[in-house]
Amino acid sequence: MTRALPGRPLPRRSLPRRGWLAGVAALVLAGCGFRLRGAPELPFRSIHLGFAPRSELGQEVRRQLATLPGLRLAETPQEADVVLDVLDDRMSRAVTATTGAGQVREFDVRAYLRFRLRTPAGRELIPETALVQSQLLSYNESAALGKELEEAELVRDLRRDLAAQLLRRLAAAKL
Repeated sequence: MTRALPGRPLPRRSLPRRGWLAGVAALVLAGCGFRLRGAPELPFRSIHLGFAPRSELGQEVRRQLATLPGLRLAETPQEADVVLDVLDDRMSRAVTATTGAGQVREFDVRAYLRFRLRTPAGRELIPETALVQSQLLSYNESAALGKELEEAELVRDLRRDLAAQLLRRLAAAKL
């Protein structure tokens, strides 16, 4: 039990005030148009993906597309509403910093995708577009195994981000 100090009243409970402030904050955020990014709504029902069979980015795009209701991945371009032509899909790693002794200290890891979207008849919906994700990765020879695992996780994140960017581009396409 809380006792009042001489000359001071008992502290008031601030719970109702916190609830009121939370309500005001929610109204302000709703009024400014803020909302969480949800799953994209694609303007087509089927798509043929032109990724190489073992493309890890292609697998990530397929995984993300599989979560969308009502979308079918077509086996051939003729069966699809739209065709995604993948012109280039690659990962690269370049040294960006070294020590005075010539040891690598930092890498730039990049995921690169060049694509276009068209109808099976050949009408271009999205012209040739390049998407690039890049991240710097520090390196230390004494922790090579840990850095290798960190790089693998970074590459997965870059691919996940690139796939999400691609889906947002596909959602903006006009049929």
